[in-house]
Amino acid sequence: MFILEEVFKSKKAEHSDYFNLRIHRGLSWLKKSLELDSDLDLKFMSLWISFNAIYAQDIAFNQDKQTFRQFLYLICQKDREHKIYHVLWDKFSQPIRLLLENPYVYQEFWDYQNQKISQHSWKEDFEQEKKKVHKALQEKASVDILFIVFNRLYTLRNQIIHGGATYNSSVNRRQLQDACNILAALLPTFIFVLLENAHSLDLGKPFYPVVQVC
Repeated sequence: MFILEEVFKSKKAEHSDYFNLRIHRGLSWLKKSLELDSDLDLKFMSLWISFNAIYAQDIAFNQDKQTFRQFLYLICQKDREHKIYHVLWDKFSQPIRLLLENPYVYQEFWDYQNQKISQHSWKEDFEQEKKKVHKALQEKASVDILFIVFNRLYTLRNQIIHGGATYNSSVNRRQLQDACNILAALLPTFIFVLLENAHSLDLGKPFYPVVQVC
């Protein structure tokens, strides 16, 4: 964390104000998450806010998935030191596998619970998704795995933010622990790659810029 902050400070003058604002906000929430190891719910929320700070645009995450996939492609392409690859395939491959095989972070499972689709439909879709996951894992397709991981994390995010889980509930500890571990490893790596490639990965004005209150 200290190294990231120092890199940010040293390169600040080279970057746009909007880029600096995104990184500043992202680092602030990432730093807060380090204090919350004993509180998985709040840790996950802080990590997700950190991710939103560096990425979020005028379009909601689930409304423009192609834009998000392009972001993942670019950030992996610019990762010349293969830090993201190391997180996915060397350091956290097991937590990622567990998360991707967990139906409780699969949106269609909850669509079935809410009687939007049939049990057969969600199970069939889940099996098809697992085949895609296994193929991506075998081929070490980083962008595909990241895309699926963030889709699952988005379902978990919705569950918590929209009041669909009890605070400190015993029923979602496993997926929250895996989610926190994965995000805590990926976010510093994302920020590092952004700092090293600010000119090509500058996403422009945040949806909520700084506005002075009169």
